[in-house]
Amino acid sequence: MEKQSIRMTINGQLYEFLVGEKFGMIPPSETLVQTLRKRLELTGTKESCDEGACGCCTVIIDGKAVASCMVLTVECDGSDIITIEGLEDPVTHELDPIQQKFISCYSFQCGYCTPGIIMSAKALFMKNPHPTGEQIREALAGNYCRCISHYTVLEALDKLAGVQSDQYPIVKEAEEEDA
Repeated sequence: MEKQSIRMTINGQLYEFLVGEKFGMIPPSETLVQTLRKRLELTGTKESCDEGACGCCTVIIDGKAVASCMVLTVECDGSDIITIEGLEDPVTHELDPIQQKFISCYSFQCGYCTPGIIMSAKALFMKNPHPTGEQIREALAGNYCRCISHYTVLEALDKLAGVQSDQYPIVKEAEEEDA
């Protein structure tokens, strides 16, 4: 028997959807990225390749970085999902430290791939607050940046993890420039 409804927590808020083909229902074929963007207007999760290859649509499902274009919404019943919009501290409204480090290290160009990269990094840092440079690069292996800003991304995450990296000496933080 097919599910008639699904429940999931997205960014701390519980959602319940009816499953079916009628207006307003979640069709069994709808992907999570479609639900996030079109139904919930959480447009920070980007839709790009629809093949799970670029990482632009990465969200965190039950603590793991997942390409939301490769997951059907009905498969998320009972899941805890975090999108880029869910990283802001709900009390202080401060950005997540990863987001702040991206800003201070100028770690994005057009920004289209940035939410997916941040979500992949966040999943890693949730499991390991001090990953090695190799672990950071492995966690981002599924993310693709067409603007070639990966160098500044890696440097920012190395700095956040406390990894000494002189691989990209040209990358400076905004705070360093102001000093």
